[in-house]
Amino acid sequence: MDTKELLKQVRQIEIKTKGLVNQVFSGEYHSVFKGRGMEFSEVREYQFGDDIRNIDWNVTARFGHPFIKIFEEERELTVILMADLSGSLIFGTEDKTKQQIAAELSAILAFSALKNNDKVGLLLFTDKIEKFVPPRKGKKHVLRIIREVLSFEPEGKTTNIREALEYLNHAIKKRSIVFLLSDFMDEGYEKILRVVGKKHDFIGIVMSDKRESVIPSMGLVKFTDAETGEERWIDTNDIRIREHLTQVRQRMTAERKSLFIKSRLDSIEIQTGQNYVKPLVQFFRVRGRRW
Repeated sequence: MDTKELLKQVRQIEIKTKGLVNQVFSGEYHSVFKGRGMEFSEVREYQFGDDIRNIDWNVTARFGHPFIKIFEEERELTVILMADLSGSLIFGTEDKTKQQIAAELSAILAFSALKNNDKVGLLLFTDKIEKFVPPRKGKKHVLRIIREVLSFEPEGKTTNIREALEYLNHAIKKRSIVFLLSDFMDEGYEKILRVVGKKHDFIGIVMSDKRESVIPSMGLVKFTDAETGEERWIDTNDIRIREHLTQVRQRMTAERKSLFIKSRLDSIEIQTGQNYVKPLVQFFRVRGRRW
């Protein structure tokens, strides 16, 4: 897309997602993702009902009546958005592709972090590391992240989640909140996923399209693999073929869900054509009840 169209889309996403952040997600984000602890802020005079364990005895002795210490949450967290830009992300049979949904979800998460004064970084990958944007604060930085996810033209087409997680594991030393936005059409990343999941607060955001698991009867159709470029004619009127494709997809989904459960990691299921607000809110609220 040209620069004018890109800026228009970024602006539309900013308006839409900032409204959601202000109305819904900022408070949910703050309550779920805690800071590293509490730090001293100031002292004030003791009031009835205050916890006597917080009395500052030095200041109390100096003024002759009790003062207590006030603590504030030490927040400054780091959020890393890992966005899969492989060929399968440009797929979408509804009004938006998985990549466009990923851009909107990245905007929501980045603006939520910004509103809570947290840093945000971005890792774009395919079958290789395409780009790494170090964590920073600020609105301009968040808008850059949206532009990158929405319009970056990757060199690779296939997916290598293992390599992306290994890069993250070496690049980010400090414990961070990591969101991996992908359709998870890959294998061989199980071991490094567990390693990253122990080091960071890791959440998988799984994007899918209904036509990836349910194929309608449309006669002879040419299917093209967006990642490999392989083309194949398939008779979608043949119920056995449709059932086989559905079973393959269901098996992949079941294996991925089992991996996350066994690794004790959270995931959020997002489908193109459906409102992503509900599953996001549900995730935050279920997560909040666990803390």
